[in-house]
Amino acid sequence: MPANNKLSEIFRSLSGVFRSLFRIKREERCLASFLLIVFLALDALVICKYYDVFTPQTRHYWHLFISKFHISGFDPITYSVVSDWTAGYNVYRHPLLAFFMYVPYLINQALMCITGINCAIFIVSAIQTFCAFYASMFLYRIFREIVGVSRTDSSLLTIFFFGFSFVMLSAMVPDHFIISMMLLLLALYVSGKLIMKRRSLTIWQSALYFFLTAGTSLNNGLKIYLSMLFVNGKRIFRPKYLFLAILLPAALTWGAARMSYDHIVWPRDVAAKAARAKAKAAKQKKQEEEKLRKQHDDSVRIASFTAYQLDSLSADSARRDSIAKAKPKPVRRRKNGKPISNGEFLSWTDVTTSRTESVVENLFGEGIQLHEDHLLGDVLKSRPMIVNYRHAFNYIIEAVIVLLFIAGIWCGRRSRFMWLAMSYFALDMALHVGLGFGINEVYIMSAHWIYVMPITMAFLMKAMAGRRCQALALKALVALLAAYLWIWNVSLIVRYLYFT
Repeated sequence: MPANNKLSEIFRSLSGVFRSLFRIKREERCLASFLLIVFLALDALVICKYYDVFTPQTRHYWHLFISKFHISGFDPITYSVVSDWTAGYNVYRHPLLAFFMYVPYLINQALMCITGINCAIFIVSAIQTFCAFYASMFLYRIFREIVGVSRTDSSLLTIFFFGFSFVMLSAMVPDHFIISMMLLLLALYVSGKLIMKRRSLTIWQSALYFFLTAGTSLNNGLKIYLSMLFVNGKRIFRPKYLFLAILLPAALTWGAARMSYDHIVWPRDVAAKAARAKAKAAKQKKQEEEKLRKQHDDSVRIASFTAYQLDSLSADSARRDSIAKAKPKPVRRRKNGKPISNGEFLSWTDVTTSRTESVVENLFGEGIQLHEDHLLGDVLKSRPMIVNYRHAFNYIIEAVIVLLFIAGIWCGRRSRFMWLAMSYFALDMALHVGLGFGINEVYIMSAHWIYVMPITMAFLMKAMAGRRCQALALKALVALLAAYLWIWNVSLIVRYLYFT
Protein backbone atom coordinates (compact mmCIF):
# COMPACT_ATOMS: atom_id res chain seq x y z
CA MET A 1 0.00 0.00 0.00
CA PRO A 2 2.75 2.51 0.83
CA ALA A 3 4.38 1.63 -2.52
CA ASN A 4 1.10 2.36 -4.34
CA ASN A 5 0.80 5.67 -2.53
CA LYS A 6 4.36 6.56 -3.49
CA LEU A 7 3.69 5.65 -7.15
CA SER A 8 0.48 7.68 -7.28
CA GLU A 9 2.31 10.62 -5.72
CA ILE A 10 4.97 10.44 -8.44
CA PHE A 11 2.30 10.37 -11.17
CA ARG A 12 0.51 13.35 -9.63
CA SER A 13 3.81 15.20 -9.47
CA LEU A 14 4.54 14.37 -13.12
CA SER A 15 1.07 15.49 -14.18
CA GLY A 16 1.45 18.79 -12.35
CA VAL A 17 4.89 19.40 -13.85
CA PHE A 18 3.71 18.75 -17.41
CA ARG A 19 0.67 20.98 -16.97
CA SER A 20 2.81 23.85 -15.69
CA LEU A 21 5.39 23.43 -18.46
CA PHE A 22 3.07 23.11 -21.44
CA ARG A 23 0.25 25.47 -20.43
CA ILE A 24 0.47 28.77 -22.31
CA LYS A 25 0.34 31.66 -19.88
CA ARG A 26 -1.77 34.76 -20.45
CA GLU A 27 1.16 37.07 -21.21
CA GLU A 28 2.56 34.54 -23.72
CA ARG A 29 -0.59 34.19 -25.83
CA CYS A 30 0.05 37.04 -28.26
CA LEU A 31 3.61 35.95 -29.05
CA ALA A 32 2.56 32.28 -29.08
CA SER A 33 -0.21 32.93 -31.62
CA PHE A 34 2.13 34.88 -33.90
CA LEU A 35 4.88 32.25 -33.77
CA LEU A 36 2.44 29.38 -34.30
CA ILE A 37 1.21 31.01 -37.52
CA VAL A 38 4.82 31.55 -38.62
CA PHE A 39 5.83 27.94 -37.95
CA LEU A 40 2.77 26.62 -39.76
CA ALA A 41 3.61 28.81 -42.75
CA LEU A 42 7.23 27.63 -42.82
CA ASP A 43 6.19 23.98 -42.66
CA ALA A 44 3.62 24.60 -45.38
CA LEU A 45 6.45 25.67 -47.71
CA VAL A 46 8.06 22.23 -47.41
CA ILE A 47 4.74 20.36 -47.63
CA CYS A 48 3.74 22.19 -50.81
CA LYS A 49 7.16 21.56 -52.33
CA TYR A 50 7.13 17.79 -51.76
CA TYR A 51 3.43 16.92 -51.60
CA ASP A 52 3.19 15.36 -55.08
CA VAL A 53 6.45 13.43 -54.60
CA PHE A 54 6.03 12.06 -51.08
CA THR A 55 2.31 11.37 -50.64
CA PRO A 56 1.88 8.42 -53.07
CA GLN A 57 2.20 5.06 -51.34
CA THR A 58 5.10 2.83 -52.40
CA ARG A 59 7.17 -0.12 -51.22
CA HIS A 60 10.51 1.71 -51.27
CA TYR A 61 10.17 4.74 -49.00
CA TRP A 62 13.82 4.97 -47.98
CA HIS A 63 15.11 5.37 -51.54
CA LEU A 64 12.27 7.75 -52.41
CA PHE A 65 12.93 10.19 -49.57
CA ILE A 66 16.73 10.02 -49.67
CA SER A 67 16.88 10.56 -53.44
CA LYS A 68 14.23 13.29 -53.70
CA PHE A 69 14.60 15.42 -50.55
CA HIS A 70 17.30 18.09 -50.90
CA ILE A 71 17.57 20.90 -48.34
CA SER A 72 21.19 21.49 -47.30
CA GLY A 73 22.54 18.34 -45.62
CA PHE A 74 19.39 17.56 -43.63
CA ASP A 75 18.30 13.92 -43.72
CA PRO A 76 14.64 12.98 -44.34
CA ILE A 77 15.04 9.76 -42.33
CA THR A 78 12.06 10.64 -40.13
CA TYR A 79 9.80 10.58 -43.20
CA SER A 80 11.01 7.05 -43.93
CA VAL A 81 10.69 5.81 -40.33
CA VAL A 82 7.16 7.21 -40.00
CA SER A 83 6.23 5.65 -43.37
CA ASP A 84 7.74 2.18 -42.85
CA TRP A 85 9.10 1.74 -39.35
CA THR A 86 12.61 0.50 -38.77
CA ALA A 87 15.68 1.67 -36.84
CA GLY A 88 16.58 3.93 -39.73
CA TYR A 89 18.73 6.39 -37.76
CA ASN A 90 22.33 5.76 -36.75
CA VAL A 91 21.55 3.92 -33.49
CA TYR A 92 24.78 5.03 -31.80
CA ARG A 93 24.03 8.70 -32.38
CA HIS A 94 20.23 8.51 -31.97
CA PRO A 95 19.67 5.41 -29.80
CA LEU A 96 15.95 5.86 -28.99
CA LEU A 97 14.73 8.22 -31.70
CA ALA A 98 13.26 5.46 -33.88
CA PHE A 99 11.28 4.18 -30.90
CA PHE A 100 10.01 7.71 -30.18
CA MET A 101 8.65 7.67 -33.76
CA TYR A 102 6.77 4.39 -33.40
CA VAL A 103 3.49 6.00 -32.31
CA PRO A 104 3.61 8.53 -35.20
CA TYR A 105 4.23 5.53 -37.49
CA LEU A 106 1.10 3.78 -36.17
CA ILE A 107 -0.92 6.97 -36.66
CA ASN A 108 0.37 7.20 -40.22
CA GLN A 109 -0.59 3.59 -40.92
CA ALA A 110 -4.14 4.34 -39.82
CA LEU A 111 -4.28 7.51 -41.93
CA MET A 112 -2.87 5.69 -44.95
CA CYS A 113 -5.72 3.17 -44.73
CA ILE A 114 -8.30 5.96 -44.44
CA THR A 115 -6.95 8.47 -46.99
CA GLY A 116 -5.07 6.26 -49.43
CA ILE A 117 -1.99 8.51 -49.32
CA ASN A 118 1.16 8.57 -47.22
CA CYS A 119 0.59 11.22 -44.54
CA ALA A 120 4.16 11.17 -43.20
CA ILE A 121 4.86 14.74 -44.33
CA PHE A 122 1.85 16.01 -42.37
CA ILE A 123 2.59 13.98 -39.21
CA VAL A 124 6.27 14.96 -39.17
CA SER A 125 5.30 18.57 -39.84
CA ALA A 126 2.99 18.46 -36.81
CA ILE A 127 5.88 17.15 -34.67
CA GLN A 128 8.20 19.86 -36.00
CA THR A 129 5.64 22.60 -35.37
CA PHE A 130 4.96 21.36 -31.83
CA CYS A 131 8.67 21.27 -30.98
CA ALA A 132 9.41 24.66 -32.57
CA PHE A 133 6.44 26.21 -30.77
CA TYR A 134 7.39 24.96 -27.32
CA ALA A 135 11.08 25.67 -27.94
CA SER A 136 10.07 29.30 -28.49
CA MET A 137 7.97 29.28 -25.30
CA PHE A 138 10.74 27.80 -23.16
CA LEU A 139 13.23 30.31 -24.58
CA TYR A 140 10.82 33.19 -23.89
CA ARG A 141 10.44 31.97 -20.29
CA ILE A 142 14.20 31.80 -19.89
CA PHE A 143 14.43 35.46 -20.90
CA ARG A 144 11.45 36.50 -18.80
CA GLU A 145 11.62 34.38 -15.67
CA ILE A 146 15.28 33.46 -15.28
CA VAL A 147 17.29 36.31 -16.82
CA GLY A 148 14.56 38.78 -15.82
CA VAL A 149 14.17 41.06 -18.83
CA SER A 150 10.93 42.76 -19.82
CA ARG A 151 8.11 41.19 -21.79
CA THR A 152 8.98 43.33 -24.83
CA ASP A 153 12.66 42.38 -24.71
CA SER A 154 11.82 38.69 -24.26
CA SER A 155 9.50 38.73 -27.28
CA LEU A 156 12.02 40.65 -29.38
CA LEU A 157 14.86 38.24 -28.57
CA THR A 158 12.65 35.21 -29.28
CA ILE A 159 11.68 36.54 -32.72
CA PHE A 160 15.31 37.51 -33.38
CA PHE A 161 16.46 33.98 -32.52
CA PHE A 162 14.05 32.24 -34.88
CA GLY A 163 15.31 34.47 -37.68
CA PHE A 164 18.61 32.54 -37.56
CA SER A 165 18.76 30.54 -40.79
CA PHE A 166 19.39 27.06 -39.41
CA VAL A 167 17.01 27.54 -36.51
CA MET A 168 14.32 28.43 -39.04
CA LEU A 169 15.28 25.49 -41.25
CA SER A 170 15.34 23.10 -38.29
CA ALA A 171 11.69 24.00 -37.68
CA MET A 172 10.86 23.09 -41.30
CA VAL A 173 12.83 19.97 -42.23
CA PRO A 174 12.17 16.35 -41.16
CA ASP A 175 15.31 15.96 -39.06
CA HIS A 176 15.85 15.61 -35.31
CA PHE A 177 17.40 19.01 -34.59
CA ILE A 178 14.29 20.93 -33.57
CA ILE A 179 13.32 18.07 -31.24
CA SER A 180 16.74 18.23 -29.62
CA MET A 181 16.55 22.01 -29.33
CA MET A 182 13.18 21.89 -27.58
CA LEU A 183 14.45 19.27 -25.11
CA LEU A 184 17.65 21.22 -24.40
CA LEU A 185 15.76 24.48 -23.85
CA LEU A 186 13.34 22.61 -21.58
CA ALA A 187 16.28 21.26 -19.56
CA LEU A 188 17.83 24.74 -19.37
CA TYR A 189 14.55 26.32 -18.29
CA VAL A 190 13.89 23.75 -15.56
CA SER A 191 17.52 23.93 -14.40
CA GLY A 192 17.37 27.71 -14.23
CA LYS A 193 14.17 27.67 -12.17
CA LEU A 194 15.69 25.16 -9.75
CA ILE A 195 18.85 27.26 -9.41
CA MET A 196 16.71 30.30 -8.57
CA LYS A 197 14.72 28.34 -5.98
CA ARG A 198 17.86 26.64 -4.60
CA ARG A 199 16.31 23.25 -5.23
CA SER A 200 17.78 20.07 -6.76
CA LEU A 201 17.02 17.94 -9.79
CA THR A 202 15.44 14.78 -8.45
CA ILE A 203 16.55 11.34 -9.58
CA TRP A 204 13.46 10.79 -11.72
CA GLN A 205 13.77 14.24 -13.34
CA SER A 206 17.43 13.65 -14.16
CA ALA A 207 16.80 10.19 -15.59
CA LEU A 208 13.80 11.35 -17.64
CA TYR A 209 15.61 14.34 -19.15
CA PHE A 210 18.60 12.13 -19.97
CA PHE A 211 16.48 9.44 -21.67
CA LEU A 212 14.64 12.00 -23.79
CA THR A 213 17.67 14.11 -24.69
CA ALA A 214 20.33 11.42 -25.12
CA GLY A 215 17.80 9.11 -26.76
CA THR A 216 17.24 11.75 -29.44
CA SER A 217 20.93 12.68 -29.86
CA LEU A 218 23.47 10.88 -27.68
CA ASN A 219 26.02 13.70 -27.25
CA ASN A 220 23.29 16.00 -25.91
CA GLY A 221 22.86 13.65 -22.96
CA LEU A 222 26.16 15.05 -21.69
CA LYS A 223 24.43 18.43 -21.33
CA ILE A 224 21.96 16.91 -18.89
CA TYR A 225 24.98 15.87 -16.79
CA LEU A 226 26.12 19.50 -16.89
CA SER A 227 22.66 20.59 -15.67
CA MET A 228 22.91 18.07 -12.83
CA LEU A 229 26.32 19.44 -11.85
CA PHE A 230 25.27 23.12 -11.92
CA VAL A 231 21.96 22.51 -10.14
CA ASN A 232 22.88 19.80 -7.63
CA GLY A 233 26.59 20.43 -7.18
CA LYS A 234 28.61 17.75 -5.42
CA ARG A 235 25.44 15.87 -4.47
CA ILE A 236 25.48 14.15 -7.87
CA PHE A 237 28.40 12.04 -6.60
CA ARG A 238 26.36 10.49 -3.82
CA PRO A 239 26.15 6.73 -4.51
CA LYS A 240 22.34 6.56 -4.89
CA TYR A 241 22.13 9.57 -7.23
CA LEU A 242 25.25 8.55 -9.16
CA PHE A 243 23.86 5.08 -9.83
CA LEU A 244 20.15 5.79 -10.43
CA ALA A 245 20.37 9.17 -12.16
CA ILE A 246 23.63 8.86 -14.11
CA LEU A 247 25.08 5.37 -14.53
CA LEU A 248 21.86 3.36 -14.91
CA PRO A 249 20.21 5.64 -17.53
CA ALA A 250 23.47 5.77 -19.49
CA ALA A 251 23.81 1.97 -19.40
CA LEU A 252 20.17 1.45 -20.44
CA THR A 253 20.47 3.95 -23.31
CA TRP A 254 23.67 2.36 -24.57
CA GLY A 255 22.15 -1.10 -24.16
CA ALA A 256 19.16 -0.03 -26.26
CA ALA A 257 21.56 1.19 -28.95
CA ARG A 258 23.46 -2.13 -28.95
CA MET A 259 20.27 -4.20 -29.03
CA SER A 260 18.87 -2.11 -31.88
CA TYR A 261 22.07 -2.64 -33.84
CA ASP A 262 22.35 -6.37 -33.13
CA HIS A 263 18.69 -7.28 -33.71
CA ILE A 264 17.49 -4.72 -36.28
CA VAL A 265 20.33 -2.91 -38.04
CA TRP A 266 22.84 -5.75 -38.45
CA PRO A 267 20.37 -8.35 -39.90
CA ARG A 268 18.99 -5.65 -42.22
CA ASP A 269 22.49 -4.67 -43.40
CA VAL A 270 23.45 -8.32 -43.98
CA ALA A 271 20.30 -8.87 -46.06
CA ALA A 272 20.92 -5.66 -48.01
CA LYS A 273 24.55 -6.65 -48.65
CA ALA A 274 23.45 -10.07 -49.92
CA ALA A 275 20.86 -8.45 -52.18
CA ARG A 276 23.49 -6.05 -53.57
CA ALA A 277 25.92 -8.92 -54.17
CA LYS A 278 23.20 -10.89 -55.99
CA ALA A 279 22.30 -7.88 -58.13
CA LYS A 280 25.98 -7.25 -58.90
CA ALA A 281 26.49 -10.85 -59.95
CA ALA A 282 23.43 -10.71 -62.19
CA LYS A 283 24.69 -7.44 -63.73
CA GLN A 284 28.16 -8.90 -64.36
CA LYS A 285 26.61 -11.97 -65.97
CA LYS A 286 24.48 -9.77 -68.20
CA GLN A 287 27.55 -7.69 -69.15
CA GLU A 288 29.51 -10.85 -70.04
CA GLU A 289 26.65 -12.09 -72.20
CA GLU A 290 26.42 -8.69 -73.88
CA LYS A 291 30.19 -8.68 -74.48
CA LEU A 292 30.13 -12.15 -76.07
CA ARG A 293 27.17 -11.19 -78.25
CA LYS A 294 28.95 -8.01 -79.38
CA GLN A 295 32.14 -9.95 -80.19
CA HIS A 296 30.11 -12.38 -82.29
CA ASP A 297 28.35 -9.55 -84.14
CA ASP A 298 31.67 -7.75 -84.73
CA SER A 299 33.30 -10.89 -86.11
CA VAL A 300 30.40 -11.40 -88.53
CA ARG A 301 30.50 -7.75 -89.61
CA ILE A 302 34.32 -7.67 -90.02
CA ALA A 303 34.23 -10.85 -92.12
CA SER A 304 32.16 -8.94 -94.69
CA PHE A 305 34.41 -5.82 -94.76
CA THR A 306 36.81 -5.03 -97.59
CA ALA A 307 40.47 -4.31 -96.86
CA TYR A 308 39.82 -0.56 -97.33
CA GLN A 309 36.97 -0.63 -94.81
CA LEU A 310 39.15 -2.49 -92.26
CA ASP A 311 41.89 0.18 -92.56
CA SER A 312 39.30 2.94 -92.05
CA LEU A 313 37.84 1.14 -89.00
CA SER A 314 41.31 0.78 -87.43
CA ALA A 315 42.03 4.47 -87.99
CA ASP A 316 38.73 5.49 -86.36
CA SER A 317 39.45 3.21 -83.39
CA ALA A 318 42.93 4.67 -82.92
CA ARG A 319 41.56 8.22 -83.11
CA ARG A 320 38.95 7.46 -80.44
CA ASP A 321 41.62 5.96 -78.16
CA SER A 322 43.86 9.03 -78.50
CA ILE A 323 40.94 11.37 -77.68
CA ALA A 324 40.03 9.28 -74.60
CA LYS A 325 43.63 9.40 -73.34
CA ALA A 326 43.89 13.18 -73.86
CA LYS A 327 40.65 13.88 -71.96
CA PRO A 328 41.51 15.05 -68.40
CA LYS A 329 40.24 12.96 -65.52
CA PRO A 330 37.66 14.64 -63.28
CA VAL A 331 39.07 16.05 -60.04
CA ARG A 332 37.45 14.56 -56.97
CA ARG A 333 36.41 17.30 -54.56
CA ARG A 334 37.33 16.80 -50.91
CA LYS A 335 34.24 16.30 -48.74
CA ASN A 336 35.92 16.40 -45.35
CA GLY A 337 39.31 16.49 -43.68
CA LYS A 338 41.52 13.76 -42.29
CA PRO A 339 40.13 12.04 -39.15
CA ILE A 340 42.13 11.34 -35.97
CA SER A 341 41.73 7.62 -36.72
CA ASN A 342 39.35 5.29 -38.50
CA GLY A 343 37.67 3.91 -35.38
CA GLU A 344 33.92 3.63 -34.86
CA PHE A 345 33.54 7.18 -33.50
CA LEU A 346 36.90 8.85 -34.24
CA SER A 347 36.29 8.40 -37.98
CA TRP A 348 33.82 11.31 -37.64
CA THR A 349 36.59 13.68 -36.47
CA ASP A 350 38.56 16.11 -38.66
CA VAL A 351 42.02 17.48 -37.91
CA THR A 352 42.86 19.24 -41.18
CA THR A 353 39.92 21.52 -42.07
CA SER A 354 40.62 25.21 -41.36
CA ARG A 355 38.92 26.18 -38.09
CA THR A 356 39.11 29.91 -38.80
CA GLU A 357 37.33 29.71 -42.16
CA SER A 358 34.78 27.25 -40.80
CA VAL A 359 33.95 29.45 -37.80
CA VAL A 360 33.54 32.58 -39.95
CA GLU A 361 31.68 31.08 -42.90
CA ASN A 362 29.83 28.17 -41.32
CA LEU A 363 29.56 28.30 -37.51
CA PHE A 364 28.65 32.00 -37.12
CA GLY A 365 28.00 32.47 -40.84
CA GLU A 366 25.73 29.97 -42.56
CA GLY A 367 24.09 29.05 -39.25
CA ILE A 368 22.77 32.63 -38.91
CA GLN A 369 22.47 33.99 -42.47
CA LEU A 370 22.47 31.88 -45.62
CA HIS A 371 25.04 32.20 -48.39
CA GLU A 372 23.67 33.08 -51.82
CA ASP A 373 26.18 30.89 -53.65
CA HIS A 374 25.60 27.13 -53.43
CA LEU A 375 22.33 28.01 -51.70
CA LEU A 376 21.28 25.20 -49.34
CA GLY A 377 23.54 22.75 -51.14
CA ASP A 378 24.71 19.51 -49.55
CA VAL A 379 28.43 19.39 -48.78
CA LEU A 380 28.39 15.63 -49.43
CA LYS A 381 27.20 16.28 -52.99
CA SER A 382 27.97 19.62 -54.62
CA ARG A 383 28.51 22.32 -51.99
CA PRO A 384 32.14 23.18 -51.09
CA MET A 385 33.00 23.09 -47.38
CA ILE A 386 33.81 26.80 -47.41
CA VAL A 387 31.60 29.29 -49.25
CA ASN A 388 32.21 33.05 -49.05
CA TYR A 389 29.54 35.76 -48.91
CA ARG A 390 29.26 38.02 -51.92
CA HIS A 391 28.83 41.21 -49.89
CA ALA A 392 30.80 42.88 -47.12
CA PHE A 393 27.63 43.72 -45.17
CA ASN A 394 27.07 40.01 -44.44
CA TYR A 395 30.35 39.93 -42.52
CA ILE A 396 29.44 43.19 -40.76
CA ILE A 397 26.13 41.69 -39.61
CA GLU A 398 27.93 38.57 -38.39
CA ALA A 399 30.51 40.64 -36.51
CA VAL A 400 27.80 42.74 -34.81
CA ILE A 401 25.91 39.64 -33.62
CA VAL A 402 29.10 38.01 -32.32
CA LEU A 403 30.07 41.24 -30.50
CA LEU A 404 26.63 41.36 -28.85
CA PHE A 405 27.14 37.72 -27.85
CA ILE A 406 30.52 38.49 -26.26
CA ALA A 407 29.18 41.61 -24.52
CA GLY A 408 26.32 39.51 -23.14
CA ILE A 409 28.77 36.97 -21.71
CA TRP A 410 30.56 39.79 -19.88
CA CYS A 411 27.32 41.22 -18.51
CA GLY A 412 26.15 37.81 -17.30
CA ARG A 413 29.47 36.67 -15.92
CA ARG A 414 28.15 36.54 -12.34
CA SER A 415 25.14 34.41 -13.24
CA ARG A 416 25.36 30.71 -12.47
CA PHE A 417 22.64 30.05 -15.03
CA MET A 418 24.56 31.89 -17.75
CA TRP A 419 27.58 29.67 -17.15
CA LEU A 420 25.35 26.60 -17.32
CA ALA A 421 24.16 27.75 -20.76
CA MET A 422 27.76 28.49 -21.75
CA SER A 423 28.79 24.98 -20.68
CA TYR A 424 26.32 23.61 -23.25
CA PHE A 425 27.96 25.86 -25.84
CA ALA A 426 31.49 24.88 -24.75
CA LEU A 427 30.69 21.18 -25.09
CA ASP A 428 29.55 21.61 -28.70
CA MET A 429 32.55 23.77 -29.53
CA ALA A 430 34.89 21.10 -28.12
CA LEU A 431 33.19 18.46 -30.28
CA HIS A 432 32.75 20.42 -33.51
CA VAL A 433 35.60 22.94 -33.55
CA GLY A 434 38.05 21.06 -31.33
CA LEU A 435 37.68 17.45 -32.49
CA GLY A 436 36.05 18.36 -35.79
CA PHE A 437 32.90 16.24 -35.47
CA GLY A 438 30.76 17.30 -38.45
CA ILE A 439 32.86 20.43 -39.02
CA ASN A 440 32.36 20.10 -42.79
CA GLU A 441 28.67 20.99 -42.22
CA VAL A 442 28.77 22.39 -38.68
CA TYR A 443 25.94 24.85 -39.39
CA ILE A 444 23.47 21.95 -39.50
CA MET A 445 24.05 21.36 -35.77
CA SER A 446 23.29 25.02 -34.92
CA ALA A 447 20.04 24.18 -33.13
CA HIS A 448 22.04 22.28 -30.49
CA TRP A 449 23.84 25.38 -29.22
CA ILE A 450 22.94 28.66 -30.93
CA TYR A 451 20.20 29.56 -28.41
CA VAL A 452 23.08 30.53 -26.09
CA MET A 453 23.64 33.68 -28.15
CA PRO A 454 20.27 35.36 -27.46
CA ILE A 455 20.42 34.14 -23.84
CA THR A 456 23.66 36.05 -23.25
CA MET A 457 22.24 39.02 -25.16
CA ALA A 458 19.35 39.03 -22.67
CA PHE A 459 21.90 39.65 -19.92
CA LEU A 460 23.21 42.58 -21.97
CA MET A 461 19.68 43.99 -22.25
CA LYS A 462 19.19 43.55 -18.52
CA ALA A 463 22.42 45.45 -17.83
CA MET A 464 21.26 48.29 -20.10
CA ALA A 465 17.80 48.50 -18.49
CA GLY A 466 18.78 51.40 -16.21
CA ARG A 467 20.23 53.46 -19.07
CA ARG A 468 17.34 54.61 -21.20
CA CYS A 469 19.19 55.83 -24.30
CA GLN A 470 21.52 52.83 -24.47
CA ALA A 471 18.62 50.44 -23.84
CA LEU A 472 16.54 51.96 -26.65
CA ALA A 473 19.51 51.87 -29.02
CA LEU A 474 20.13 48.20 -28.17
CA LYS A 475 16.45 47.32 -28.71
CA ALA A 476 16.47 49.13 -32.05
CA LEU A 477 19.64 47.32 -33.12
CA VAL A 478 18.22 43.90 -32.22
CA ALA A 479 14.93 44.73 -33.96
CA LEU A 480 16.79 45.76 -37.13
CA LEU A 481 18.90 42.61 -37.02
CA ALA A 482 15.76 40.48 -36.55
CA ALA A 483 14.00 42.17 -39.49
CA TYR A 484 17.06 41.74 -41.69
CA LEU A 485 17.51 38.04 -40.81
CA TRP A 486 13.87 37.19 -41.43
CA ILE A 487 13.80 39.00 -44.79
CA TRP A 488 17.18 37.67 -45.93
CA ASN A 489 16.72 34.04 -44.90
CA VAL A 490 13.05 33.60 -45.84
CA SER A 491 13.60 35.13 -49.28
CA LEU A 492 16.53 32.79 -49.97
CA ILE A 493 14.65 29.73 -48.67
CA VAL A 494 11.65 30.51 -50.89
CA ARG A 495 13.97 31.12 -53.84
CA TYR A 496 15.64 27.75 -53.30
CA LEU A 497 12.40 25.79 -52.85
CA TYR A 498 10.44 27.28 -55.75
CA PHE A 499 12.74 29.10 -58.15
CA THR A 500 15.83 26.90 -58.49
